[in-house]
Amino acid sequence: MTSDTAALSRPRRRRRFRPGRFEPALWIAPAVAIVVFVFGYSMFELVKTSLLFDGAWTTENFRVTWTDPTFRTALGHNARLLLAVPILVATSLLLAILLFEGLRGWRFHRWALFLPYILAIPVIGVVFGQLLQFNGLVNQLLRAVGFGGLAQDWLGQPRWALWTMTAVIVLRELGFGIVLFLARLLSVSSDIFEAGRMDGARFFRLHRRITIPQLSGVIIFYVVVEAITMVSWVFNYVYVMTNGQGGPGDATQVTELYIYQTAFQYQSPEIASAAAVTLFAVTLVLIAMFFRVQRRAGIGLDA
Repeated sequence: MTSDTAALSRPRRRRRFRPGRFEPALWIAPAVAIVVFVFGYSMFELVKTSLLFDGAWTTENFRVTWTDPTFRTALGHNARLLLAVPILVATSLLLAILLFEGLRGWRFHRWALFLPYILAIPVIGVVFGQLLQFNGLVNQLLRAVGFGGLAQDWLGQPRWALWTMTAVIVLRELGFGIVLFLARLLSVSSDIFEAGRMDGARFFRLHRRITIPQLSGVIIFYVVVEAITMVSWVFNYVYVMTNGQGGPGDATQVTELYIYQTAFQYQSPEIASAAAVTLFAVTLVLIAMFFRVQRRAGIGLDA
């Protein structure tokens, strides 16, 4: 057999395509394309609807929305809900540290604290809607222990309705923060804490000097997530606990409920779209602000 014949009979090796550094982009490209198409098309239609009225292009929808007292009230309520974010961070961090330190019965406490977060929001809303009625279990317990003067119609009085709603949201969202912080704490080397204790650091000093710096990136992430939740993810709570009215009056009116009512109850999709675009812009501003703070502080999510 000649060398030429041997060369022809030898199977040719196929040249493999080596994407190199572009390989990750190729793997995620189909998913990114689908997300961009679905989200991009939805945003295009939303902005288009907000700028149309009777078939003509106009910005009047935004003027009507921004001057609507109900919309301003809804935005104010969302801003007040943001006050719950530092409460959530501080409480979640404290409870996570206590569980990390081996609090007696920590397995039960971890389960009990995370349980509300895995329950559906409608379930939480219905349960607390019943508990917080004037003759509900909460007020019955207050009367039983001699604090009947504190009994209130917690969701029926404009003075207390929004703060009661805030407390319910905090109770549910608490579990996410606890598990998030606890998972990060469990990944920190125990040698760091042992070295701090050997240097004489007590509980508060130890966690102020070691734990909080170690969790800084996760704290920033949790703040961003909960801020977005308070601005644009509280519709289910309000809808279930107030029967879709945002009452009493407009005491628990929020921007998401305003958009829903305007679009489906009042049949004004243009005004609802303008309100939705405004809410989206506010959410983007919040995200940009928090990540700018993170960049200036030089904090990464893997810190």
